[in-house]
Amino acid sequence: MTTALIYLVVMLLVAAVVFLIAAVVFGRGEELAPLPPGSSPTRLPAQDILGEDVRKVRYQLVLRGYKMSEVDWVMQRLGAEIDDLRARVNELEAERAR
Repeated sequence: MTTALIYLVVMLLVAAVVFLIAAVVFGRGEELAPLPPGSSPTRLPAQDILGEDVRKVRYQLVLRGYKMSEVDWVMQRLGAEIDDLRARVNELEAERAR
């Protein structure tokens, strides 16, 4: 019984060392360098959002994915921009119909 316990502890130690070495060598697998704490890469223009602006959006990574407040902010801004554009299209179509 004692031999099996020692074998298990040694295996766990070897696995932990291999994992730590792999984590140091390969990193966390991120494509971008980590940001300083408290900063955010999320940027959008004040108005007239283009498709290219949306493609350039990057979110701060947190423990379980992306920072929800940044994703919510972008979705609200895009929703408002779409609403404005649709209102403008309806206005122009109404003028054209006259």
